[in-house]
Amino acid sequence: MSIALTLVRQCVIMFLLAGIGFLLFKTGRISREGSKSLGNILIYVVLPCVIVNSFLVERTQERMVGLLISAAAAVVVLALCMAVSRLIFRKDAIAAFAASFSNPGFFGIPLIIASIGKENVFYIAAFIAFLNLLQWSYGVALLTGQRGSLQPKALLKAPFMIAIAIGLALFFSGVQLPALVTDTLSSITAVNTPLAMFVTGVYLAQTDLLHMLRRPRLYAVSAVRLVLLPALAALVLWPLPAAYTGLKTALLIAAACPVGSNIAVYAQLHNKDYAYAVETVVISTLLSILTLPCLVMATQWLWGLGA
Repeated sequence: MSIALTLVRQCVIMFLLAGIGFLLFKTGRISREGSKSLGNILIYVVLPCVIVNSFLVERTQERMVGLLISAAAAVVVLALCMAVSRLIFRKDAIAAFAASFSNPGFFGIPLIIASIGKENVFYIAAFIAFLNLLQWSYGVALLTGQRGSLQPKALLKAPFMIAIAIGLALFFSGVQLPALVTDTLSSITAVNTPLAMFVTGVYLAQTDLLHMLRRPRLYAVSAVRLVLLPALAALVLWPLPAAYTGLKTALLIAAACPVGSNIAVYAQLHNKDYAYAVETVVISTLLSILTLPCLVMATQWLWGLGA
C-alpha cells in the first residue's frame, strides 16, 4: 500500500500547485498570452533540460542494458497507445492525441521519485524522449491533417531531438560536465513540476467547469488514457524479469499518467479547439488521483510484487 499512498500524496501536492496557477489567472496575475509563453518555456527549455539531466548518471552495464530494454518497451507501449487511440477516436483528432500521450515528464517524474526513487527516472528517459518526438511529429500532423509537414530537417531541429542527442552522447561517452553546468540543469529541472502544474491551473481557470463535467466524451478519453492503455502497458511489461522491477514500475507510472498538457499547448499553437484540449487535461488529471494508485496496486499484485 505504501507506493499507492505515496502516489496519492504526490497527486494532491500537484493539485495544490495547479491551484496556484488557477488563482494567478483568476486574479489577473497571468494572462492567456502569458500561459502560452509558459508553455513555450516548458517545451523549448525545461523539458529538454529534464531529458538531458536524466542521462547524467554513471554508465554501468546494468544501466546500459536497462536503457535498451526500457527504450524497446517504450516503443511498443507508445505504438500501442497511438494505434488503439486512433482506432477508438477516428474522427476526433484532439481525443486521439490526448489519449495517445500521457504526461511522464511533468506528472510522472515527481511520482516516480516520490514512490520508487530518483534513480529510476533514468529508465523513463527514452519514454519521455520518444513521446515528445511523436507529439512533435505524429501529434502535430494529427491535429493539422498535414502529413507532408513531417520534414526530417524540422525533426532534427526539434528541442527534444537535440536533448536526446546530447543526453545519449554524455551517457555513452562518460564525459563529466562542470559543476556549474550540472547545477544549472538541476535548477531548471527543479521548476518542471511547479511550472507545468501552474500552467495546468491556468488551463483549468479558463474552462467552464460545469460544462466540462457534463461532457461524456471527456470521460471516454480519460477511460482510454487512464485505464485501458495503462492496462495494456502492464501486460506488455509483465514478461520482464523481476530484476527489472524498478524499470517496470517506472514505465507503468509513465504510461498511466493523465493526458499530457502539451495537447493544450499544441492546440493553442496550431489554432485548434484549445478549450476542448484543456478539458481533456483537466478531467484526466482529476480522475488520475484515483486511477493511478489503484492501477499501480493492481499491477503490483498481477506481477506478484505486492503493493
